[in-house]
Amino acid sequence: MGLFKICCFVFLSSMQLNSQLNFDLTVNVTGLENNDGVLQFGLYNNADQFPIVGETYKMIRVKTNGASRKYTFKGLPKGVYAVAIYQDENNNDNCDKNFIGVPTEPFAFSNDIRPKFSAPSFQDCMFKLDRNKTVSIKLVY
Repeated sequence: MGLFKICCFVFLSSMQLNSQLNFDLTVNVTGLENNDGVLQFGLYNNADQFPIVGETYKMIRVKTNGASRKYTFKGLPKGVYAVAIYQDENNNDNCDKNFIGVPTEPFAFSNDIRPKFSAPSFQDCMFKLDRNKTVSIKLVY
């Protein structure tokens, strides 16, 4: 009976330790000027893939509603992440751009980085996730 108790204790302890290594990240997007289309949240954990659409660690599209919108990525491992968001106003699954490559739909990056002439780097937008966290990002028009 003693060995069974020890095995149960080890199992439960490892489950508790594993749950403590995963965290929730809530992204709060502000500055929505309209409720057209959807917001696409791209979560990245690899500098080589940032901010390439389709190369995300996790991605979600949510309907817009009001001047702000939240989404929570649950159970993420401890690590370094960056977020890129755009409002797909016409629901065509693309961040539309003008002839020189500047987005014509609202977009945003974590750390509220406001790029001038090119997409920002992962290093500029990254943050450490080592606890449950909320980040706020304002859309650029």
